[in-house]
Amino acid sequence: MSKKEFALIGYPLGHSKSPEIHTALLKAANIDGDYTCRELKPESLQSTKWLSELDGYNVTIPHKTNIIPMLDELSEKASLFGAVNTVKNENGKSVGYNTDCTGFLRALETADIKLGGRVLVLGSGGVGRMFAFESVLAGAELTIAARNAASALDIKREIKEKTGHDCRIITLSTVGEGYDLIINGTPAGMYPNTEECPVSKAAVQSAKAVFDAIYNPEKTLLLKYAEEAGIPALNGISMLVWQAAAAEEIWNGIEFNSTDVENVIKGIRI
Repeated sequence: MSKKEFALIGYPLGHSKSPEIHTALLKAANIDGDYTCRELKPESLQSTKWLSELDGYNVTIPHKTNIIPMLDELSEKASLFGAVNTVKNENGKSVGYNTDCTGFLRALETADIKLGGRVLVLGSGGVGRMFAFESVLAGAELTIAARNAASALDIKREIKEKTGHDCRIITLSTVGEGYDLIINGTPAGMYPNTEECPVSKAAVQSAKAVFDAIYNPEKTLLLKYAEEAGIPALNGISMLVWQAAAAEEIWNGIEFNSTDVENVIKGIRI
């Protein structure tokens, strides 16, 4: 059997962790494959015939939406979110998936953090949008706190149209206390701005659990506040690895367990 070829496309890619993570996952599954980064400018996307020659590929900014018209089929979640981060090529057909949501849900599950009750999503960008959708799909009472009211209202309208659920919109500066789960989808606290926290210490320490999509640094100020109060807190590295594992499962028809993923997480250099 010939070596399988996988890649990440996006622009710019910078210092992506994807090759390191996927190489470790391929090794864990005993699959002979290569995973590379291929920077692709937006204006070049439509003319990339070599994409169809890959066994599969991941898609990141700015192509997650623009790749959709080029695909033959979409999974249910990719269609719901209007964003694709994983594509499988098989028998001349390309199918788009969204494994960001799978990574998020599996990360919470393995950490025994429940997605339900009063959920506060911080941020209204692409990842915040996914967090918001998954929260309402899980039956949570959702509040979105964002600096950009227009984008938050767009998410609210889209959630209502696609799911029938409603949610509350507030500003980051007016976040109160008593949430069951706070989910951070903002860059506040990311390296090098490690002294930033998107909400007050009181708001964090009144929550029952905290999830931060940031993984550099390993412990943001948000997570430090949570840990000080003895609250379950999880950073974004497990979500990153789980979404990669979900992509490998789609491409190769395999299944990873929590031990496999935990071993990969331990080996990652942040």
